[in-house]
Amino acid sequence: MLNKPDCTVEFDEEGKVTGVTSEGETAKCKKVVCDPSYLPNKVNKIGRVARAIAIMSHPIPNTNDSHSVQVIIPQKQLARKSDMYVFCCSYSHNVAPKGKFIAFVSTDAETDNPQTELKAGIDLLGPVDEIFFDIYDATTHFETTVADVLNMYTLITGKQLDLSVDLSAASAAEE
Repeated sequence: MLNKPDCTVEFDEEGKVTGVTSEGETAKCKKVVCDPSYLPNKVNKIGRVARAIAIMSHPIPNTNDSHSVQVIIPQKQLARKSDMYVFCCSYSHNVAPKGKFIAFVSTDAETDNPQTELKAGIDLLGPVDEIFFDIYDATTHFETTVADVLNMYTLITGKQLDLSVDLSAASAAEE
């Protein structure tokens, strides 16, 4: 049901998933993996994150022309309840066209105005070619993503994901 409009998750009388319906067509299933916005009555919102993504033609000023940098602005310095995070990477990481830099500025949202909330971090960036603002559910923020994915894998498959790798075998293959 990817890229389908107006999807509805279907449940039986016991509350178990039976399928997903869109455009009058139902795909039957036993499990659904989806964004929380598809199940507003089944999730609790625990917070929101204000985020800006900026495209720039230069590194962040005063960082020794670094192509990768992270700055944490402490909450007390900002008179906020949470720290602000500024991260920048560049074309040298194959994430942007040659000569371009991508910067992310984020913090826990305390209002509905991300432009104002993120101003201190955005001011560090210098001139930007283009900038995008958004407020999103905190459960999709990077701090819990790995734990959430591992937990979801276990819930879906009933098994723990084994990520152990024998690096000596990988190293021997390169020699």
